[in-house]
Amino acid sequence: MSILHPGAPLLFMKVGIHANESLDDILKRKQREIDEGGFAMWGYGGSTCHPLTVVRPFAAMFEGQSEPIKLVMEEIDSHHFAEQIAADQYSVDGHDWVDIDTRIHRVLGSRYALFIDNLVLEDIELPLEQSKVALGACEGRRGNEYIKGRVDKACLIYDPDQSHSATSVKKIGLVANIVAPYAALLRNTPVND
Repeated sequence: MSILHPGAPLLFMKVGIHANESLDDILKRKQREIDEGGFAMWGYGGSTCHPLTVVRPFAAMFEGQSEPIKLVMEEIDSHHFAEQIAADQYSVDGHDWVDIDTRIHRVLGSRYALFIDNLVLEDIELPLEQSKVALGACEGRRGNEYIKGRVDKACLIYDPDQSHSATSVKKIGLVANIVAPYAALLRNTPVND
């Protein structure tokens, strides 16, 4: 079954160089983490897909479904040259913090992370007009009307409404499954001397 079918849950994200690491290097590292630990943490920032107020509620909408939410990624020319500081803890509620196994699940230069598995290269065209925002203040807005300017990620539902022509097609090169616990906040704990 194609990942683009009516009602399919998609988390769209633009990706590229991140924390001075090429997308190819990130991909190899994340695939190795999935092979060794069963999942990886995909780091990101920004407020449009906050882990606690957007991604986890989005995941809750589709819990119990037979298909996972797909992380669909469009490669862009990115200039994210922040330091390669690895997070050492994550929280799914903002209160309780869990240590990250840094040997396997490293997340560099990010405030948040998605939990993913089955990260694969793909060649898919996603017409944003054929999707709509799944929740929040912009719920129901067409993907092409929402993802523009500085907005580079969104929780979407694929909704092939034929009244909208496909003029804003995004080339999806990477796809992964988003798995429980779906998304988390990240932090670095200070070292006490």
